[in-house]
Amino acid sequence: MSTRLIYLLLFVAPQVLLYLYLRARLPDPSRPRRARIVRVALALVFGLFNLPWVLVAQRALFGSMWSVGRLPLTGPWIAWQLWGWIFCALVAVYLLGKGAWWLAGRVRGARYAVAADANRQLSRRRFLARAAYSYAGAGVALSSYGISSAYHLPRLTRRTLRFSDLPAGLEGLTLLHLSDLHAGVHLGEDKMQEIVAQANALRPDLIVQTGDMIDISPSYIPAYVRAFRDLQAPFGVVTVLGNHDRYTGESEVIRGCRDAGQVFVQNGCHVIERGGATLALLGIDDPHNWTADDPQTGDLDAALTAAPPGAFRVLLAHRPGAWDSAAPRGIPLTLAGHIHGGQVYLPLIGWSAGRLITKYVMGHFQRGASQLYVSRGIGVVGVPIRVFAPPEIELFELRRG
Repeated sequence: MSTRLIYLLLFVAPQVLLYLYLRARLPDPSRPRRARIVRVALALVFGLFNLPWVLVAQRALFGSMWSVGRLPLTGPWIAWQLWGWIFCALVAVYLLGKGAWWLAGRVRGARYAVAADANRQLSRRRFLARAAYSYAGAGVALSSYGISSAYHLPRLTRRTLRFSDLPAGLEGLTLLHLSDLHAGVHLGEDKMQEIVAQANALRPDLIVQTGDMIDISPSYIPAYVRAFRDLQAPFGVVTVLGNHDRYTGESEVIRGCRDAGQVFVQNGCHVIERGGATLALLGIDDPHNWTADDPQTGDLDAALTAAPPGAFRVLLAHRPGAWDSAAPRGIPLTLAGHIHGGQVYLPLIGWSAGRLITKYVMGHFQRGASQLYVSRGIGVVGVPIRVFAPPEIELFELRRG
């Protein structure tokens, strides 16, 4: 209880400090009426966007944090916290720089008069106000984009994957990859039906799912079954387990997927025959640990023993770290998800929040003859926001070459 309270206070503290700092700095004392309006506006804005802390604190101190994502307006609240922390960090850097400049002046014997010039003070105040308003405007625009992006239908990524050893019978096979649906509070049955219609319209030969179909509660499974029962492909739908499926209830999720007409593979192999060629879909379970980039050597070896000799092998894994075992074993293709592209991606520096979890955040990777594709996924975890990491489904065409 005391540890949770300390963490809670640490998370709330930047908002309090930022509010007090802006309240002291933004209002112009030479314009009392306008200064009062600025103070009232600041209090209203900070009060409104921090109101969910009342409910979050209740869950953090006396319940489970898993339910935080079900709170109303979670996206705007998290976005506000994120931009608040960043702005607070920028203010801290500014104050540290100002302190360092003052200290350097003292060391040189210079006199540093902070309040020497009233006009300079007002100019600095106006600069801070404009910077704060510009930052807030940019934050609102970016957060609105991120929240809107999270609720959009997934973007389609089309890619031709070439393999030197692809059997002639698998030439031109189209494979649709779905990952991280997270059916739940942020993705209901109507949206699932739209995604199924989007997938069926692509007319793939084969559909695979790499885990996290359900988000935490078994109550979302019936809606998933009703929607995904209509998902169709000539060679069927093949699915593996994700970590959120475990949290939901492993047996319940597997039963739901099978009720929807899917083939569920657990550390085993599902074989498809096409044009005299054999495709071995190796499926491994999500590991029972939080090890970053777990290679899952034991799970993969168990799946390989079930694969027929000479088959073209494709590994389906929820976590992309399994590729570290798949590539040395000569598996041509691994499909994974799990990270959602980090949900927040900074394109100018090429950094994603997912880098805190894995080196395989999203997209295509190649090591020798082995390829990996990590999907950005369809749904979200907890917070309905995706900044420059939009939801995605992928249609691959297998070619020899």
